[in-house]
Amino acid sequence: MQALRITKPGLAEIAEIDVPVPAQGEVAIDVAYVGYCGSDLTSYRGLNPLVSYPRVPGHEIAGTVAAVGSGVDGLSVGQSVTVIPYFNCGQCKACRGGKPNACANNQTMGVQREGAMTGRVVVPAGKVLPVYGMALRDLALIEPCAVGFHAVRRAAVTNGETVLVLGCGMIGLGIIMGALRAGATVIAADLSPGKLETAKALGAAHVLEGGPGLGDRLRALVPEGPDVVIEAVGAEATFLQAVDLVASTGRVVYVGYAKAPIAYDTKVFLTKELDIRGSRNALPVDFQAVIEWLSAHPGAGDLVVSETVSLEDAPRALEAWHQAPGDFTKVMVKLGGA
Repeated sequence: MQALRITKPGLAEIAEIDVPVPAQGEVAIDVAYVGYCGSDLTSYRGLNPLVSYPRVPGHEIAGTVAAVGSGVDGLSVGQSVTVIPYFNCGQCKACRGGKPNACANNQTMGVQREGAMTGRVVVPAGKVLPVYGMALRDLALIEPCAVGFHAVRRAAVTNGETVLVLGCGMIGLGIIMGALRAGATVIAADLSPGKLETAKALGAAHVLEGGPGLGDRLRALVPEGPDVVIEAVGAEATFLQAVDLVASTGRVVYVGYAKAPIAYDTKVFLTKELDIRGSRNALPVDFQAVIEWLSAHPGAGDLVVSETVSLEDAPRALEAWHQAPGDFTKVMVKLGGA
């Protein structure tokens, strides 16, 4: 079968790979849609230190069950499903503590192991989530939104709080949805007018142009600063802005990660008595929360999907995203299972 394969930085091509067969406890899934993730873009750019080449990318998955191995219960051929694409060791401190999303030995599909940008994948049955009553394409939005929902849970957002979201890419939009679900007033900041329009359409109360002057624009809305700032860019400027802009005794959560060390004035950590937290991947509870939210807001997918392309056109779309990242929020690749 055909697959998209990143063979080296800057080169993605269509290749032939073997069709997998499910073993005991495994499920074969005919892939219908896969969303391009920011990690796929960094792999294409040669900036993902976790990736070796060649690599089939893709871990935002929508598909249908094609076959089940022996010992699998609760799943049947033809069911619409998505996949929890993180593979944890089950033995490290994070796994033992009930946080497999932060596994020290984690392997994510499309990053440390082969991904889903192909016709069929086989995964353990425990990684498969059946989804009912949603458009098949939108199942591929569940995983990236779940990363945002997890960040909101890490921030312990409560009803009535104000949340500033720095960055309105797909993860940032997931954060917006998760914060709205928690009852927060959301302020979204980004450099892209188009992404701010999407954030507003999803329910952000205010949208602000990022960059220099953001602090003044924000203080005009919330003079004491927001209760929570969630950073979803992964840039030095926004890492520093997060602690500068958050209210005294507020919480900062980082989802993006900067590619180089950052120098902080650590005095502000103490004078504001801040809670500063990281957020990684997502847990099954986050996936289920997203499924509930997207089921109740069926128009959200149309707001965030920028383009849908065929597998044959996927290399071109990846290069276009590389050249103009601000022009795209979510690129979907449609495969044979659609």
